[in-house]
Amino acid sequence: MKLRFFAAVLAVVTASPVWADSMKMAVTTSFHNSGLSEVLLPEIKADLDLEVQLLVVGTGQAIRLGEAGDVDAILVHSLPAEEAFVASGNGTHRTEIMYNDFVLIGPASDPAGIATAPTAAAAMTAIAETGAAFASRGDDSGTHKKELSLWTEAGIDAAQRPVDWYKEAGAGMGATLNTASGLNAYVMSDRASWLNFGNKGDLKLLFSGDPALFNQYAYLPVNPAVHPHVKAAPVARLEAWLVSDRAKGLINGYTLEGEQLFTFNAKPK
Repeated sequence: MKLRFFAAVLAVVTASPVWADSMKMAVTTSFHNSGLSEVLLPEIKADLDLEVQLLVVGTGQAIRLGEAGDVDAILVHSLPAEEAFVASGNGTHRTEIMYNDFVLIGPASDPAGIATAPTAAAAMTAIAETGAAFASRGDDSGTHKKELSLWTEAGIDAAQRPVDWYKEAGAGMGATLNTASGLNAYVMSDRASWLNFGNKGDLKLLFSGDPALFNQYAYLPVNPAVHPHVKAAPVARLEAWLVSDRAKGLINGYTLEGEQLFTFNAKPK
């Protein structure tokens, strides 16, 4: 009887599925809101037998999670913050994966007249001069950092952005777009999140195309020399997949309303 029992137990154990590897990756709300993660994650699971658990936050918070060793890798979009993360030793390196662009959204009536502005900074100046409502993420995300850099380029500091027209949502891209829709306000968004946003109301895309609005996404592994518990092997496997032709086809092939949302620009290792 005992032999039959142990044989049955062994049969159950050997027949049980082997669980996939898993890793945690902090990603930006703009990447998640674009819908691309829903395309990539099932294919990563199928190709690598790797379960990637996403923590969806702004770039600033993603970097802090990496610094604390609470994730294995980050996928973010703020070059200065990324370079500082690697220079500090918290990240091993930075690999560019894909890009899209930021766009300026606003009321169809365009009270600040930004649709004809020559540059993004000039568009921001026009908004400030007219005191038209503007919804900011205000959350230390990559999008928020880019927006602040445009205000700086326009020569408009925080004191010149009073709360009667400058509204900080302190939230992700989707929530900030909802705030802009509710206030019929101007807002800066990545193109992918805007196209995937359903509550557009009277808002429309008014300004794009300035090179200053380029939006690069990069993958940064957390340094296992600093955080020994980091899952370096799955992180490396994911990176190899993200720079492959397989990922290129999926990223370039992801469209919405007939528009390609991201352009793959990774260089295979």
